[in-house]
Amino acid sequence: MSHRRVNKRTGAIAGAAAVALGAAAILLPNANASADRDASPETFAAPAAAQLGSTLAGELGQDAAGWYFDGETDRLVMNVTDESAAEAARAKGAEARIVENSMAELRAVTTTLSDNASIPGTAWSIDPRTNKVAVIADRTVTGEKLSALEQATDGMAGMVSVKRSQGEFQPFADGGDAIFGGGSRCSLGFNVDVGGAPGFLTAGHCGNISEVWTADQAGAEPLGTVAESVFPASDFALVMYDDPATEAPSTVDLQDGTTQEITQAAEASVGMEVQRSGSTTGLSGGTVTGLDATVNYGNGDIVDGLVQTDVCAEPGDSGGAMFSGDAAVGLTSGGSGDCTQGGETFFQPVTTALEATGATIGAGGGEETGGATGGEEAGGATGGEEAGGAGDGTGGAGEETGGAGEGTGGAGDEAGGAGDGGFLDRIRDRFHG
Repeated sequence: MSHRRVNKRTGAIAGAAAVALGAAAILLPNANASADRDASPETFAAPAAAQLGSTLAGELGQDAAGWYFDGETDRLVMNVTDESAAEAARAKGAEARIVENSMAELRAVTTTLSDNASIPGTAWSIDPRTNKVAVIADRTVTGEKLSALEQATDGMAGMVSVKRSQGEFQPFADGGDAIFGGGSRCSLGFNVDVGGAPGFLTAGHCGNISEVWTADQAGAEPLGTVAESVFPASDFALVMYDDPATEAPSTVDLQDGTTQEITQAAEASVGMEVQRSGSTTGLSGGTVTGLDATVNYGNGDIVDGLVQTDVCAEPGDSGGAMFSGDAAVGLTSGGSGDCTQGGETFFQPVTTALEATGATIGAGGGEETGGATGGEEAGGATGGEEAGGAGDGTGGAGEETGGAGEGTGGAGDEAGGAGDGGFLDRIRDRFHG
């Protein structure tokens, strides 16, 4: 896409002079036609709002400019560029908001950033709440890298916001209900079905580490074999259980001895309230803050199409399940910060992983699982037993999980193994000395 189509006020993005304040984006949340102003928008559950938002975006085409879910009112807020589109959105039960920047313009900004600001330690996503592209620079973006970012965003006034993160973007290797491979510990995300055979989804940067995964550090409890792994670009992997008779209930470990049944997969929407389950930090909650996020983890590891959230996570949570009620939403990829000070965490959309692998989710739920065997509390892959002997972790379904370790240690020590260098080396250096 040509850069000359990005900014209709300046005619160019990269290297353009800063536009005047008067050309900044003007949001008109109350600019509704008087005839429709008193109409009450409908209320929705978050997954239903996301589905309607996606449908409306397709129907409205270039007149749609994104949407978000207002958790306080349970309403779908639809951004549009003219009154005709606003009336169509209201007719479907959404709250319409006329905004300055179209979705095509905002996407063109992200393309320009990809072309001119491919800087390790940066991330960006379209924020429908502000009708801008939200850019985040972590603490490593200084000196020449910061100057390059400032130069790339110069001339985007009214279309881009830039903020700093005190943390450092990295994939969260290890995590969730513990699984082991290649000398590393990762996490099981969601159990799935592939043509009648049981499997599970996890992070792609985990799937790249090892072809074979086990339920204990020693490798005595065979679990599954990687059928497909994608990282970078995306971040998901499909692992098929070695035993085709394995029961794989559609549940998520809540880290307190109970589970959440998962009956469906859902698209994320900004404003959706979500929870994340992981072995390092247990169960955490928060809100989706951006969609179609791009994260540059460094060393060429750039991932697109992620869900951005304010849910905290730490190394040891990677691959873990993000969900909203009974809907699977994402797989933990990486981020910055921690669960003491907070930060940003990015997730691979589950719907993308399901479509790419041909897997389905939601069948056979209602039974407790530690992510490895069905129908029983599992600390890895053994039915209802404490697995592996050592470890003080929070993985499994409320049981002690062998080798899960404490914090970011345990079986995740020396997380290099057969990994692909890069991010695993950085994690080892930072968290394992």
